[in-house]
Amino acid sequence: MTLDDQSTFDPVAATIADAVAAPGAKRSRRANFAGSVLPPLAVGLIILGVWYFISLVVLDPKRRFLLQPPHEVWNVGFADWDNLSTMLEGMWSSTKVAFWGLLIAILLGFLLAIVMSQAKVVERAIFPYAVVLQAIPILAIVPLIGFWFGYGFSSRVLVCVIIALFPIVVNTLFGLLSADQGMHDLFTLHKANRITRLRRLMFPAALPAVFAGLRISAGLSVIGAIVGDFFFGQGEVGIGQLLKRYANRLEGEQLFASVILSSALGVSVFLFFGWLSGRLIGKWATDSRGK
Repeated sequence: MTLDDQSTFDPVAATIADAVAAPGAKRSRRANFAGSVLPPLAVGLIILGVWYFISLVVLDPKRRFLLQPPHEVWNVGFADWDNLSTMLEGMWSSTKVAFWGLLIAILLGFLLAIVMSQAKVVERAIFPYAVVLQAIPILAIVPLIGFWFGYGFSSRVLVCVIIALFPIVVNTLFGLLSADQGMHDLFTLHKANRITRLRRLMFPAALPAVFAGLRISAGLSVIGAIVGDFFFGQGEVGIGQLLKRYANRLEGEQLFASVILSSALGVSVFLFFGWLSGRLIGKWATDSRGK
């Protein structure tokens, strides 16, 4: 703003302009909120409608135990405190397993990715085995894990590590190798050592890819905890054992409620790492489409 502009500045006009713009901003926020909430809400209502239709119209009453209507799932699975408390205890047990499995997978994945990023020959030596580990069906090696390590807490954590490790390694390695070559040349010009280059250049550039891998692995760790608990019946009862128990007893309401809680746990950890990435890396974590 020039001196002439300042001399002709009208605070009343500016106030009126702000007042006129405010309703437009409010409408824009309402539109953004509606665009974010209404589509998933509409899809959810459609799913509930299809669920009711199949349960009450398609299925014979004698076979309705296969898919109980949503209100029965709510009444038996969530409104009954005895059933809900049992499922929440199982969820807490599975959450602990998923947490420790994810933590170990993060530490091990970061270590492998950093080592692989420092030398091409190391990457070529390790990466094929990481792919093989990811390609092995986890259900095929669960009996071996139980045979070698027992059927308790440690075996369940190991299943989580195996499932969650690969996305962390791949995404972290991709991020570390994505640093700009011009910046590498600048660090070389200043004779920066490997640790300085890794700490000040490669790791900051890798953060968006790192958090993408963490969000994937967080959900996979929950799946690993449930799968391990489903097959390892010893120790503290988790949600996987409850799923198996309810399925064997044909208790459809509790079974669906347990599935919903398991899904909620996976979505929660996914959203947590999404929120954490937004807090730590800001605009790098935003959607490139701008929607």
